[in-house]
Amino acid sequence: MPDTEHGSFGSIAKVATANTDPENGDEDLQFKPLTREEAQALRARHSVVSPWVVLGVQALAGLLVSAGVWLVWQQGNAVWSALYGAAAAVIPGAVMARGMSRQQASNSPGGGLTGFMFWEFAKVLTAVAMLVAAVKVVPSLHWPVLLVTMIVSLKVNWLALLWRRPSTQQQQETKQHGR
Repeated sequence: MPDTEHGSFGSIAKVATANTDPENGDEDLQFKPLTREEAQALRARHSVVSPWVVLGVQALAGLLVSAGVWLVWQQGNAVWSALYGAAAAVIPGAVMARGMSRQQASNSPGGGLTGFMFWEFAKVLTAVAMLVAAVKVVPSLHWPVLLVTMIVSLKVNWLALLWRRPSTQQQQETKQHGR
């Protein structure tokens, strides 16, 4: 149930402050509910990377590896293997991103966790199915090329964080501190 006083997540979002007693080393944590304005300011300071941006970066990495494969081997079969490897990373991720974005309205923590587990399972099942089907789909499959491209595509997630646009407040703070 939404909390009208603090917004939909105001009752969940808390700020912890630690009071440490130096004599006996006890820590007493106190939680203060955030107001609607504090929660909005917190969200503005910490921008979220869209899963679609991450998938785009993964696809771009797969295309770059495929181009590199073409430059090195100049074999169509190796390039198709690389492209299929990129697809085996991006398509399952897109299945999960689509499912999770449709479910985002769920206010139930249990429902959110169950949904996450379902879509993660769907993602893994899709990836496994694509790898099993690779033998039939890609003529003269090159497994090392496919797997290397898939691994590279999966491991570039952190690059999406570099392209994350800082929030307006972060830009203002950077200007004020002269960084």
